Amino acid sequence: MLKIIPAAERYHASHGWLNSYFLFSFAEYYDQNNVQLGPLRVFNDDYIQGNNGFPEHPHSEMEVVTIVLEGEITHTDSLGNHTTIHAGEVQRMTAGTGIRHSEQNETDKEVHLYQLWFFPNKKELSPSYEQKKIDFLKEKNELIPLVTGQKVLEDVVYINSNSTIYHANLEEGKGIDFNTFPIRKALLYVTSGELFVNGMQVHKNDQVRSSDIDALRIKASVDSSFILIDVPGVEANY
Repeated sequence: MLKIIPAAERYHASHGWLNSYFLFSFAEYYDQNNVQLGPLRVFNDDYIQGNNGFPEHPHSEMEVVTIVLEGEITHTDSLGNHTTIHAGEVQRMTAGTGIRHSEQNETDKEVHLYQLWFFPNKKELSPSYEQKKIDFLKEKNELIPLVTGQKVLEDVVYINSNSTIYHANLEEGKGIDFNTFPIRKALLYVTSGELFVNGMQVHKNDQVRSSDIDALRIKASVDSSFILIDVPGVEANY
């Protein structure tokens, strides 16, 4: 089954310094029919204005992934990390038994990033941090793995979840087939352009959610980019 969710159906939260689009229930937005997809609990599409950001706050029992698309964000946490995450880099925090962190845009330019939260496959993990430059923004016509917990891919950020996040830039007329299993689910989010997914047309910021299928057949009608998240089908709070 394929379900298309148009961009206009995302929840939009505007706080002046932050424009955020929620793909799942988050903060003041709650829809009992849109809480998670497998262990994927949060997917926020965030635009952070210059010299602003998220003040220090806590997390626990969650895998937090940040993917920077434009600009840069400065990260500090209670483990002593102080780093800058640039466009084309990926960050993962294992909150585990508890971590505090802040994410600040210390430049004058807007930052565009995706933040995703996954329920971990184990509770009471020790908090940890990983950041990696993958250069996924430059690659063409290839599905680039960014984050995985499936232990079959190299040179990616590790996550404590049986899930994988991919990114692709497709040139006009090019296509990619993603083979999956009926017991798994997937979410495709169009960052830019226009795609056909199993013959169904999707536009910028549209979502495609899949279940009970064997493959996603993706073709670009114009130069396009997207994120693809492959997750186990079990809707569980670990």
